[in-house]
Amino acid sequence: MNTIKEFKELFVTDARRYLDNQAFERIQRGGVFRCHSMSGKEPGLRFSFWMRLCSVLRGKKTWLPIYALALLRFNHYKYKYGISIPFITNIGKGFYIGHFGCIVVNPETIIGNNVNISQGVTIGATNRGDKAGVATIGDGVYIAPGVKIIGAIHIGNNVAIGANAVVTHDVPDNAVVAGIPARIISMNGAEGYVNRKS
Repeated sequence: MNTIKEFKELFVTDARRYLDNQAFERIQRGGVFRCHSMSGKEPGLRFSFWMRLCSVLRGKKTWLPIYALALLRFNHYKYKYGISIPFITNIGKGFYIGHFGCIVVNPETIIGNNVNISQGVTIGATNRGDKAGVATIGDGVYIAPGVKIIGAIHIGNNVAIGANAVVTHDVPDNAVVAGIPARIISMNGAEGYVNRKS
């Protein structure tokens, strides 16, 4: 993300995932900072605002004072909500954090569009073996509470990952996986779990 315009576009798509039509129309009329002011009831949305803002301001000398303030707010919400998602993480539009607490994401993870992430989720790296590295997560993916995604694996589009699953192998498009280790239990995808897509 390089421009303020891109920041606004991404954050508005995040907000769309949280807010009903009426609230969303109100914040669109009021602009992105009005949207932030309405995000108090949605900790995930508030966290996303500061995460996206730090990402766009990073490395821009003319914005350094604002970046410093944004970084302070980002770190405040990171510890307050227990969400450890570095702002340098590559995250697509329409990102949705369902509940806060104990969320840890490796900064090299690539997360697609319209992804839902829940509490207790870890997306981590492995340092050896044929799966050394971090995950790439496709579009429209639902990640339930307690899920662990470990290593350089590919999660396809429209995938649902069941609660407390441990995913260590690639998952094809439209799969539903569950268990330890995770295995495919159906091909019904994430329909009904990922709503208000951007």
